[in-house]
Amino acid sequence: MEALSFGQIAASAIGDWKSARKPKRSGSVHRTEAPVLRNSIEAGTFEHEFFVPPAKGETDEILRATEKLWKSRADLRARLLSEGKAPSRLENWILKLTANVVAILKEILDLARLNAGRVYPSYEWLKKATGLCRGTISRSLHVLEGLGLVTRQRRFKRIEVEGVGARYEQTSNAYRTALPSQLKAYLPRWMRPAPIPVDYLQHRAESASETDAMLATLSCREYAKVTVGGLMGEALAKYGDSLDRAESESIFQRQPLIDSYIIGGVGVGLVGQRRFA
Repeated sequence: MEALSFGQIAASAIGDWKSARKPKRSGSVHRTEAPVLRNSIEAGTFEHEFFVPPAKGETDEILRATEKLWKSRADLRARLLSEGKAPSRLENWILKLTANVVAILKEILDLARLNAGRVYPSYEWLKKATGLCRGTISRSLHVLEGLGLVTRQRRFKRIEVEGVGARYEQTSNAYRTALPSQLKAYLPRWMRPAPIPVDYLQHRAESASETDAMLATLSCREYAKVTVGGLMGEALAKYGDSLDRAESESIFQRQPLIDSYIIGGVGVGLVGQRRFA
């Protein structure tokens, strides 16, 4: 019997281990060769509902608020340390604000102001505009999403190819900006919106109660026309008119009880007919 060397034994063991592995699902190349990322939507199918033109001065307000939050991180950290509290989820995102995050947000806000809210820059465009690397841009966008300052939507597009190959490919993301009300609580008082006067709130409550009392006096037909309107309101008004007629007939044209006109020995109607009525 021929003796085997250690190398031959090891090679044989490795070969047996490889053959015991689970084979691949298919030996062919992936049919698209460029899989689309999760939660992506086809470009050109949703932008008309996603993009919102910013109001006058809105982009400047968002940038000023973000810069103020970035510069007040030390005060927030000191307050949490003095109170012995752990930072909340939103406070954790505020503590992650950096100059790079503010720079990325500034570029997105500039595009929103110049393009009426239609913002879809690529990572390459942001790299040239800010001089930051792709990883820093990705982390900055993640922080902006956590703060609620930016809403990001992945997109893909169709491509024309001949033969076998990818039919879709990933394209630039779509972005929408906003200033959440939760962040305003961490801003100085002079940067917060003025509180609503108490007399205004009381006036609104009284108006709502008066409106409810007025609606309660309307018929079904009038209620449908006032509250709904349009074609649906007309259809409901016709249905309400039939309900009003049925209700009026039941009120003003009541049918008498059976044999209620028979006079008995003790009383009128059923009471006079039955002894124990």
